[in-house]
Amino acid sequence: MNELALDQQLCFALYKASRAVTSAYRPALAELGITYPQYLVMLALWERDGRGVRDLGDELELDTGTLSPLLRRLEGRHLVRRERLAADERRVTVHLTEAGVALRERAIAVPLLLASCSGLSGEAVAELRSTLDRLTRTVREAA
Repeated sequence: MNELALDQQLCFALYKASRAVTSAYRPALAELGITYPQYLVMLALWERDGRGVRDLGDELELDTGTLSPLLRRLEGRHLVRRERLAADERRVTVHLTEAGVALRERAIAVPLLLASCSGLSGEAVAELRSTLDRLTRTVREAA
């Protein structure tokens, strides 16, 4: 076995899977008028609205240099609004607008899309997600 063969690399298998999943989401997200990274922001806000930018960045594992342009574009589409805290103007919270809340209803079918095109059962998807979470945790601890 060639340890340096591309098709033997876990990193390459993860990279290909990530690109395939993102590509599968693209048409449905285009109908919603958002990109995949914007979708992740919206998912986090649909789960808990009124989050701080730092909190969002931590959860999505995005730095503010990446997150700020995403928020600016979502704000331009009137899906979110950013507010500075009166008590500390350096801190900004992100809130869904009425349009952002309404978009959630249209987005409900998006996760079902991947389930249908993956060929995996709900149980297999849950197991894969658990394995990937464990891999992420283990690699971070080892680094």
